[in-house]
Amino acid sequence: MDTSTDKKKDSLNEDDVARYLRNHPGFFLKHEDLLAELKLSQDSGKAVSLTERQVGLLRERNMEMRTRLSNLLENAQRNDVLFEKTKALILALVDARRADELSNVFCQHLTENFQIDAASLIVFGNPVVSNSRLRVTTESEASNYIGSILKNNKAICGNLRDTEIQFLFGERNADRVGSAAVVPLHRERPLGVIAIGSRDPQHFQSSMDTLFLGYIAEVINRCLPRLLKA
Repeated sequence: MDTSTDKKKDSLNEDDVARYLRNHPGFFLKHEDLLAELKLSQDSGKAVSLTERQVGLLRERNMEMRTRLSNLLENAQRNDVLFEKTKALILALVDARRADELSNVFCQHLTENFQIDAASLIVFGNPVVSNSRLRVTTESEASNYIGSILKNNKAICGNLRDTEIQFLFGERNADRVGSAAVVPLHRERPLGVIAIGSRDPQHFQSSMDTLFLGYIAEVINRCLPRLLKA
């Protein structure tokens, strides 16, 4: 009897078996019958066969993929709705024949279609009496209230001072604004400012992307000078 061989077999441990299987990945192709006898433990502690374990993993992955696909479809649907609303707003802005109509279109679409609590468009010029939503004020007067916003000449989001909110949205709407997004209008010269507000103090934050509002501002920048001349 070769006792050295028996001792070598007895000395095999789990690491040796794992090392062997790792170095021979095709082992079970030649010993498929062993797969049915392998047992794996679940989180519950119950032992299951390798086949059952694989079926369970595939089922979990399938559910995960379904969840991801569902999220993608929901995002796509939301993007489609946002695109249609944005297109309607842009077309309405382009079709405006007067500056006050442009202001009315901007405010109405934002508050009715984009779940915004308050919106305003302020134009720099000589103040006139008007029943429309168009607000006209001098640039120097605006600087007294929102000078820091105009100085940066870029979109900002977050919580504003009470005086800034009252100037941008008027006393009637000031109490409806907890946070806001503001974009100065500029086309060769300062034209004015647009602002949208939410009752929720956390809705507009400094880290928020302002791409959408900046895009709307660019459209107004191109429409407003023509309408002011008219």
